Amino acid sequence: MMSSTVLYDHPGPRARIRNAVLSVVFGVGLVALLWWVYRRFDEAGQWEGRLWRPFTEPDTWTQFVIPGLRQTLLAAATGMVLSLAFGIVFAVGRLSDRWWIRVPSGVVVEFFRAVPLLLMIFFIFYGVPFLIQGPVSAFWAVVVGLTLYNGSVLAEAFRAGIRSIPRGQSEAAYAVGMRKSQVMQLILVPQAARAMLPVIVSQLVVLLKDTALGYIVAFPELLQRGVNDLSANYGNVVAAAIVVAAIYIVINSLITMLAGWLDRRTQRRGFRATKKTTTGPAPVLEQAVTEPQG
Repeated sequence: MMSSTVLYDHPGPRARIRNAVLSVVFGVGLVALLWWVYRRFDEAGQWEGRLWRPFTEPDTWTQFVIPGLRQTLLAAATGMVLSLAFGIVFAVGRLSDRWWIRVPSGVVVEFFRAVPLLLMIFFIFYGVPFLIQGPVSAFWAVVVGLTLYNGSVLAEAFRAGIRSIPRGQSEAAYAVGMRKSQVMQLILVPQAARAMLPVIVSQLVVLLKDTALGYIVAFPELLQRGVNDLSANYGNVVAAAIVVAAIYIVINSLITMLAGWLDRRTQRRGFRATKKTTTGPAPVLEQAVTEPQG
């Protein structure tokens, strides 16, 4: 098996010194930038206690921040599940041998990747009611927009992951009598999902942040409730924005940590499965490739 570090050139002594110097320079520059921002805010009186006092009161959290956070998490969770399903279905569709499946799948993916998400949410909320002769809630306008856009991006990620898997695995599966649907479901898609996990997590983080675009249809998510509505009542927009930004950072960090935990867990399972197969009979797929024909 090819080492995962074969394309990585370990730095030599001079490169390590250069990297250390650059790290120190950028670190000092970042600290200086943060200090400058702090001083500018301090000169404008943004650190005064009266601006931050509302965040010490329970009503601020129960009436503004927590309801907005609840709506953000609900829309993001629903959009993540639907986007992953959309991405898998259309990635498989784009890889189909039948042109009447492959071509429409490609058109759908490319179209929804090209349309701006804000415009998509706006059209779903204001335009779709003319087509269905009924209202569309702000929640579903945001969720459907997130699903169509992020699902299209994930479809391309899954397609790239499936194509990166060695052809020998699918050929071995076909040799033992598997249908293409079984090969996709049992062999290619699981491996593609694991290989593209960093891309998938990055796109899910983008999806969570994109829920803030729901303001265009007055969706009461975290940015709308925690910044716009809160600052309208207390007049501390900078303080509210800092608090909400910190909440977004914590949530996105938790998503990244969860993805890392899932990656380590799947790697441990794969390692144990490999150890078991080395002491017993060869796997079916491996036999199909190594046994002589005829």
